[in-house]
Amino acid sequence: MVVKTQCVGHELIGLEVGAANADRYFARDAAEVELQIDHLRIQCWLSPDFWSGRAEIRDHRLSLWLEQKGMRGRSGGPPIPLSMIPSGKNIFRLQLIGNQAKDAVQVHAIPAHAAYGLPIPVLEYR
Repeated sequence: MVVKTQCVGHELIGLEVGAANADRYFARDAAEVELQIDHLRIQCWLSPDFWSGRAEIRDHRLSLWLEQKGMRGRSGGPPIPLSMIPSGKNIFRLQLIGNQAKDAVQVHAIPAHAAYGLPIPVLEYR
């Protein structure tokens, strides 16, 4: 399913799942979901409003991950779509779509012979 980032002003607050996706992919009795993001697994509580037309997932750790991946977008710009793939009961893998994955953060490989000198990997943010 495709979900969108959700901002209030300049602050990323989480994901907008949408009512149709909530009905189709989420168990009605679920109080929480597990998100697999990169190497992390976080449990996010679903608010009571989730089933009342405000299908959103808000979590501070999720917001930090989205920020780190450059998902803020432009002020006043459109929400950024992400892929949320079911991987079990109330478990979803969240990942960037297409070129977003390439553009977010690139880690440059360190040559094997330099590894013994303990160089620090360089992160480039675009």
